Amino acid sequence: MKHKTEEKRESLQNSIRQMMGHTDLPEDVFVKAIEDALRVIALRHYGPEAKVAIDIQLEEEKIKCTVPKRVVNIMRDFSTEIPIEEAQKLEPEAKIGDTVEVEINPEEFGRIQAQLGRQILLGKLREAEREQVYNEFEGREGDIVVGYLQRYDGPNAIVDLERTDVLRAEALLPASQIPQTHRYNRGEAIRCLILDVKNEVTGEQIIVSRTHPDLITMLCEQEIPEVFEGQVRVMAVAREPGYRAKVAVVATEESIDAVGTCVGVRGNRVRAMVQELRNEKIDFVDWNEDPTVYITNSLKPAKQIRRVELNEENMSAIVVVADDELSLAIGRRGQNARLVAKLTGWNIDIKSETEAPATLDNIFKNDDDDTPEDNEEDTTDADTNHIEEKVQTEADTNIEVNADPSDETDDS
Repeated sequence: MKHKTEEKRESLQNSIRQMMGHTDLPEDVFVKAIEDALRVIALRHYGPEAKVAIDIQLEEEKIKCTVPKRVVNIMRDFSTEIPIEEAQKLEPEAKIGDTVEVEINPEEFGRIQAQLGRQILLGKLREAEREQVYNEFEGREGDIVVGYLQRYDGPNAIVDLERTDVLRAEALLPASQIPQTHRYNRGEAIRCLILDVKNEVTGEQIIVSRTHPDLITMLCEQEIPEVFEGQVRVMAVAREPGYRAKVAVVATEESIDAVGTCVGVRGNRVRAMVQELRNEKIDFVDWNEDPTVYITNSLKPAKQIRRVELNEENMSAIVVVADDELSLAIGRRGQNARLVAKLTGWNIDIKSETEAPATLDNIFKNDDDDTPEDNEEDTTDADTNHIEEKVQTEADTNIEVNADPSDETDDS
C-alpha cells in the first residue's frame, strides 16, 4: 500500500512539473494554485468543516496534505475522527481525545474528484496568468510593442507579444486596425500600438493597432533621436493607413531643420519607418501657428500656392494654386487634399487660378506683399504718389472691364 501511495504521489508531482512547463507563471503563483485545487478536493472528500493543511515543496519534490482528526474509541465521523488503533500507528503515544495530523492518501480521491481538481487547477492558472498580464500592461496604452503573428481568427489576427517579466502574452489585432493593403505571415514580427488593456475573464485582454496615427508618432520617437529628446516635436499626424501619411513637425531650437532631421541623411530615417509600415509613404511638413502658412506647407508636393482665403467661422479655406499643379495639390483620388484637411483641421477647397480669378482685394494685397520693407523709408513722396496713381489706374481699369456686360458676352 505504501508503495502504491508513493507511486501516486510521484505521478502527481510529475504531472505538476509538466503543467509548470506549459505556463510562464512564477513558482509561488503556481504553488498557490495547486494548494487551492487540492484544498477544494479535500474539502469535497472530508467535508466543508475539515481543516486541511497543504505543504508543497517542489524543490524537494514533496507534496503533503494533512487533515486534523480527533482520536476516538469508536469512529463515527470519518472526516473528523480516527480510531485509537489507527492513531497509535501514526503517533504511538496518542490517546483518546488527542488530535493527530493524518496525511491524506491519494487513493482516497476518486476519478471524478481528480478531474475536478485538474479543472480547478487549470482555472486558477488561467486566472493568475490573466492577472499577471493585466498588471504588466496596465497603463501602457499608447506604447509600441513588438509581436509575432500567431494565427488568424477569422478576419482578426492574434499576436504573441514580447514581454518583460514573463515570456508570452497574446493580443488581438482587429481587422479594423489592419491596413487594407497589409497581409502578415505566421511568425512575422510586427510593431503595434497598444490601444486598450482590459481586466476581463474572457476574451483577449490587450487590443493593438496598426492603423492609429499615434503609431507613426511613436515610430518617430524610436527612429529619430531628436524627437525622443524633445528637440523636434510631432504636432499632428494624418494617415490613410497603407497608402500615405503626413506628419507636421516643429523644432524647439532655431538651429534645427525639423523636416530635414526627420527625413535623415539620404532619407535613411524615414525609410526605416516606411519599411515598417509596408511602403506607406510619409511626408514631413513644417508646422506653423499661422493657418495660411501651415496649409501652404501641408499641400506639398504642390509648391505654386497663389493664395489661401480663410473663413474662420466655419474653419474652411479656399486654396488657389497654379493651373498646372491643381491635380498635384488635390492628389490621386483626392488623397492629398483629404490628408491636408485632417492634418490642419481646416476644410480645404482647392481651385486653380482659372477657376478662381484674382479679385480687387487680392490685387492690392499682392502689391502690398511685393513691396520691400527696406525700400519704404527711401521712397520719396513723388515716387509714392506715382505708385498710388498707377495702382488706382489699374484698379479703375479692372472695375470697368468687369462691369462691361458686353465683354462677358464675348468671353462666353
